[in-house]
Amino acid sequence: MNIARSDWTLREEAHRERADALTAAHRERARRAEKHPVWDFLFTYYSYKPAQLRRWHPGAGVELVDAAERLDWRWYSPGRTAGSAVPDAAAFGREKAELVGLIEKMLRRTASRPGQFGCFGLHEWAMVYRADEHRHAVPLRLGQAGTDAVVEDHELRCTHFDAFRFFTPEAVPRNRTPLSRDDQPSFEQPGCLHAGMDLYKWATKLGPLIPGELLLDSFELARDIRLLDMQAAPYDLSAWDVAPVRIETTEGKAEYVRRQRGFADRGSSLRTALLNAWLGDGAREAA
Repeated sequence: MNIARSDWTLREEAHRERADALTAAHRERARRAEKHPVWDFLFTYYSYKPAQLRRWHPGAGVELVDAAERLDWRWYSPGRTAGSAVPDAAAFGREKAELVGLIEKMLRRTASRPGQFGCFGLHEWAMVYRADEHRHAVPLRLGQAGTDAVVEDHELRCTHFDAFRFFTPEAVPRNRTPLSRDDQPSFEQPGCLHAGMDLYKWATKLGPLIPGELLLDSFELARDIRLLDMQAAPYDLSAWDVAPVRIETTEGKAEYVRRQRGFADRGSSLRTALLNAWLGDGAREAA
């Protein structure tokens, strides 16, 4: 597939405008050196700057006609016509074999499993369980004793290692399943909020192999999930106009699961789109 310059430059400009709109509030806060306990995560944990987010790529194997300037970009190779450039998945794979193997395994194995919807976002509660200091410098809605009681009244069912690794030592043995980095592909499942947010991480790591439109779709999913993640957390975020989802109540649990299922559906579609854009219809089966 190839795209004429008149077409791909229009897509590039539309991408920049969309990216700028998505990051405008963050960039304004950064200008004022103002922190935000919900939204900063999207730019610190994932370490992808707004300037990187606005850079458009067509995706693996898509040839940009009359794009000689892109031949100086990393992982672009000459296309079939003079002056054209194409993101080179083979070259990327040779240079980053371990990374692409992990990403494909994570995407495919996660997609192969049914979603689990009984965690109720308690990973954030487990991160402050019986702790004197907390990751966020904001008060707890229920106080320390009330927060600890919620953890003790529930079974922890976290399946995502990058949430589990921040559990307090007292919370770790309360999790239904011990988790480790090496076992992460064996436990990741599509109902997990963080597995949905991490689609953005995988998209950023694949760089030019992912079309810019899909990159921004994955960012939007991560943004929407992040809000629920913090609404369901034990923190009092009323100073930032964040209304809590009170997962310690029956009604709060129901709202959490309803929205969690919606995110799982969005994540499933996006996961398939990322694999298709990167590896194409002839992609090999799951490892």
